Amino acid sequence: MYRYNSRTRIFSSGRISDKFESALDSIKRTVESETEDYILNVNETEYVNHITEQYLMKVPEIMFEDVYADSYEEDIPAEYFPMSFYVYEGKKYKKEIIQFIIPVEGDADLLSSCPASSISLGGGGNFHIKGNTIVAEFINFNNDPQKIKQDFDNEVSGVHRNYQTLRNDIINFNNSLASNTKSLLSQRKQKLFAKNDLLSSLGVPLKKKSNTSETFSVPQPRFREKLSIKPSVLEKGFKPEPTLDDNNYRHILKLINDIGKNFERMPSVYKGKEEEDLRDHILMTLDPNFEFGSASGETFNKSGKTDIQLRYDSSVIFIAECKFWSGEKGYLKTISQLLNYLTWRDTKASVVMFVRQKDFSSILEKVERSTKEHENYLGFVDKTDENWYNYRFHINGDKNRELKLAIQLYHLPK
Repeated sequence: MYRYNSRTRIFSSGRISDKFESALDSIKRTVESETEDYILNVNETEYVNHITEQYLMKVPEIMFEDVYADSYEEDIPAEYFPMSFYVYEGKKYKKEIIQFIIPVEGDADLLSSCPASSISLGGGGNFHIKGNTIVAEFINFNNDPQKIKQDFDNEVSGVHRNYQTLRNDIINFNNSLASNTKSLLSQRKQKLFAKNDLLSSLGVPLKKKSNTSETFSVPQPRFREKLSIKPSVLEKGFKPEPTLDDNNYRHILKLINDIGKNFERMPSVYKGKEEEDLRDHILMTLDPNFEFGSASGETFNKSGKTDIQLRYDSSVIFIAECKFWSGEKGYLKTISQLLNYLTWRDTKASVVMFVRQKDFSSILEKVERSTKEHENYLGFVDKTDENWYNYRFHINGDKNRELKLAIQLYHLPK
């Protein structure tokens, strides 16, 4: 084996956990450096995604099956030669070097780190990193290809254990990156809320700072080459706004789902009913299940022919729009109609679709395909049931004012 001490060997330069810690420290500094207005107004999900994209590490994938060989000649010091060779100490002799080269996809430089839970430092044989490959080199002393190949196989077997551990460490870091970033963002927000509460309790006017946040920037990526656009913020101040608790929102959606399933189980009872009749039945079930204090002004009520609203003062914090399916165009129009009611951030809503067409599964496919085409669409969250989808949308004109939107469909064939 011919080893170059000047080259970076795999699993030899500190633990990967040091890189993880450095990345999280950098994320924390980034979050702490944002202005107060920006942190309090930015869309949390979009900001977390933006930070995550910058710090995701490209998992190095060693393509063992794509190994290839090459060779070159070099002067080899006498001390590398076996005892059977007659060489003079201090001199060098030209010999052929056989290279085994294995391509690496992802960030090959990460292979220089030892796994966080490594069995031992090293464990990478005599592979060194060269660009987007790892290379093992052998001096051809005896023109014995079988021996050289055996030596190479031994080196590869020494790589696998630490490599798989390192790879899992990086994957786990990437998987936890969003939650760690969200936690750092939440901590910063809580500090700002506490500070604002203290300042407000002083009983004197608060002076507005003159240095407002930039509304647009393209940051320099840390670990990835892909450019990530930082979410822009339109507002220059923050006013706390009421919001429907997530648990209550889920409870409302579950009640609607239970009612819709009951419609499906008893088609003869609801056959021929119009949108307004079905809406009233949902409202009749929802209203007694929730008690809201009269001082808050919160109450379920009807507004128009097909929607159910939960209002706080003069603004809507929850709305359900009930419609019969009339095609993708009508479906997207219903979402737009619903969005016109909403102004506050973190508002919750549901579109309840009654489907008369016989092929219910094809309608579900159309919903999945067409929802993302709406101009206010931000992303898919999850699927609670076969007929119940949860999405992220934004209020008209401002991506930072995010809306939780459930799409719930029920089969009521003619």
